[in-house]
Amino acid sequence: MSRVVQAARGWIGTPYVHQASCKGAGCDCLGLIRGLWRELCGAEPELPPAYTMDWSEPQGTEALWQAAARHLTAKPLRDAAPGDVILFRMREGSVAKHLGVQSQAGSNETRAMPGRGRKRSARPGGRTGTARPIGQAEVVNSGPAFIHAYAGHGVVESPLSPPWQRRIVARFHFPKELN
Repeated sequence: MSRVVQAARGWIGTPYVHQASCKGAGCDCLGLIRGLWRELCGAEPELPPAYTMDWSEPQGTEALWQAAARHLTAKPLRDAAPGDVILFRMREGSVAKHLGVQSQAGSNETRAMPGRGRKRSARPGGRTGTARPIGQAEVVNSGPAFIHAYAGHGVVESPLSPPWQRRIVARFHFPKELN
């Protein structure tokens, strides 16, 4: 398992708090990536400007994409690997404004996970799906999965289902020595 995925799984169960980046206390999707950077690379290369919680930015600037390109290494969309930072455009015509970490690659087949206390994970379209139990390292999904912070759910590991995959617009990796 990559160091990035191992570190990201340590954030599962962190509550969703807009613009925060504190493991166990609160973070949003950018805060998860910022916290992982601090954990794996050291001091953050820059602090983010204020940003809205919704998917629309009036100026239409791809600020998140531009910042990722400045500090992470871009890679082809088709070259998915655990530890990748993935950028999503949630609505056509809006800026790309959601991030996650690919936790596993593979097919889209899922399997039932034994146990209790599963955390539910929201998926595009308002549907919910089963994610990992909070604080446990078991993997729910034998197919592609990702770890992200989602309003109302906190940091969860979710299947990277076709609706999510269609929204991926860019893929990056942390500095090579971390993977």
